[in-house]
Amino acid sequence: MSNRVSPRGTRTFYLLGRVIAVVALAVLLSAACVQPPWFATWYAAPQNYNILYPGITVPPATISNQSIRQIVHTSHGGSLIRVKLSNFFGTTPVTFAAARIARSTGNGGIDPTTNRTLRFGGQGAVTLAPGEERWSDPVYLQVPTQADLAISLYVPLNTPVVTTHTIGMQTNYLSPGDQTGASMMGNATATTMYYWLSEVDASTVDASGGNTDLAAPPYKVVVAFGDSITDGYGSTPDTNRRWPNDLDNRVQSDAQDLGHVSVVNAAIAGNRWIYDGVGPAGVTRFAHDVAGVSGATHVMILLGINDIGIGELIPQQNVSADQIIAAMQATIAQAKASGIKIYLGTITPFNGASYYDAAGEAKREAVNAFVRSANGADGVLDFDQVVRDPSNPTALLPAYDSGDHLHPNDIGYQAMANSINLGVLEN
Repeated sequence: MSNRVSPRGTRTFYLLGRVIAVVALAVLLSAACVQPPWFATWYAAPQNYNILYPGITVPPATISNQSIRQIVHTSHGGSLIRVKLSNFFGTTPVTFAAARIARSTGNGGIDPTTNRTLRFGGQGAVTLAPGEERWSDPVYLQVPTQADLAISLYVPLNTPVVTTHTIGMQTNYLSPGDQTGASMMGNATATTMYYWLSEVDASTVDASGGNTDLAAPPYKVVVAFGDSITDGYGSTPDTNRRWPNDLDNRVQSDAQDLGHVSVVNAAIAGNRWIYDGVGPAGVTRFAHDVAGVSGATHVMILLGINDIGIGELIPQQNVSADQIIAAMQATIAQAKASGIKIYLGTITPFNGASYYDAAGEAKREAVNAFVRSANGADGVLDFDQVVRDPSNPTALLPAYDSGDHLHPNDIGYQAMANSINLGVLEN
C-alpha cells in the first residue's frame, strides 16, 4: 500500500482542520464570555413603526409565518460576526424560529456556501421579550470591507410589527414560510424597511484559531447621527449614496493613513432633538444610538431641521433656537462623558420646503451661529456652507437639490462627505 497522500486530500484535511479550529474558537469565546474587541460595521437606529410624521396614521402591520431577508452594507470588514436583534419598542414577545447570515449576491439572493446559522446562547431559535435586545453568538464568516450581507429571519407566529427602521433606502424581502436557507426566496415581496434588526458587529480572528484580535490596533467607529438628511432620503435607493456611505468610501480609501475605521449610520428620518416622535428625541436616544454602539469613538451630528419645521406647523411643539442649542450642549456633555469625540453639523438650507417660513429660517441661522462658535464640541461640519446656493443662501444649490428643497441628491450628499476633514480621524 502506498504511503502517499494526494495533494487534494492534504488540502481538504487542512481546510477541515481550520474550520474545526475556528468553530471551536467561536464556541469557546461564547461559552467563556471572552469578548474580542467588537466594532460596529452596520447600524440602523430602532424606531416605533406606529409613530411616523405628526398627523399621519400608520396602518397596523403584522408578520406571520414569513421570512424576512434584509440586506446590509458593511463598513470595515472582519472574520468574526455577531448580529443584534431588537424588540426595543415591542409590547409583545417576538419569536425568531430561524436566523441566518450570508453574503448577498444581489436581488435577494445569497451565496449558499457562506450561509451560516445564527444562534443565541447556542440555540437556533430565540424569543425577545418586550423591550429586549439580544446579540447572536459569534459566527465565523469572512466579510470584506464594504460587503453586502443578507440576514434572514423566520417569524412563525402572528406578530405585530413595531420595532423597525422605516426609511432604509434599501430593498429587503418578505416571503412565505421558512426560506432563511434558500439561495433565492420564492414569492418574495419587496420592502424598504428593516425589521427587528439593529446592528452588525465585526472582529477579527486568526483563521488557525490560535488567537483573536485582542492585541490588534484600535478600531475607530464613527457614528453619523441625525434625521432624514443623514438617513439618505433623496438619494438613489440600493446604491449606498447617503453622505455617511460617501464618507466611508473616503475613509476606506485612506486606510493606510487612518488605520482601522468603521462608519455607521444612526439617523432616523423625521427625528428631532427635543420631542419624541419619529424615534425618541435625539437628546435622549444618544445613549442608545451612539454611546451604545459597539466601539463608538466619534460622532458626527446633523440634527435640528425638524425641530424647526415641525414646530412651525404644530404650535404646541414649537421650540426656540435656544432650546435646540441647549439640547446640543447637553449632547456635547454626554459625548465627553462617554469619551466620544463629537462634531456638530450646521443645519442645511430649506427655503422652498413644505414647512419653510421666515421665523424658522431665523432659528436655523441662530443655531448655526452657535455651531460655528467655540461651543465645546471637537469640531464643526459646515454642511450649510457646502450645499447652499451662493446666490440664495437660504436655499439648497439647485444642482444638489433632490427636488423637495430640503434633502440633497446623490451629488449633494457626496459634496457633504467630501467637505469633512479626514484628519479628525487620525488620532
